[in-house]
Amino acid sequence: MSTQIDENLCQRCGACCSNFRVSFYHGELDDMPFGIVPAALTEKLNDTRACMKGTNQKQPRCIALSGTPGVHTACTIYAQRPTPCREFNAWDAHGQPIVDCQRLRAGLGLPELTPLAGAE
Repeated sequence: MSTQIDENLCQRCGACCSNFRVSFYHGELDDMPFGIVPAALTEKLNDTRACMKGTNQKQPRCIALSGTPGVHTACTIYAQRPTPCREFNAWDAHGQPIVDCQRLRAGLGLPELTPLAGAE
């Protein structure tokens, strides 16, 4: 079972964008054939990996995140976001909230997520 995050949930949260390094294959960069992620907003990690600027710091915050986490946020490159952002789920394959997501949301004063309808 694959579940996408409701966009409104992330519009208030922004916890993952301000807590984790967002690294991905450099072929996703817009200066590569078929890439879409703005290269100007990334930094090179090695010969095959890049990350979003700001996320490879001791206190990460993605350069593409606007707003205040826990209040109102938005991804300024939502349609061009890298694979880790596209594939992130706040719930696991069984419909249960991801523990790290719950912890980060609590740190922002946001309510806990509930299991999805029909969760095992």
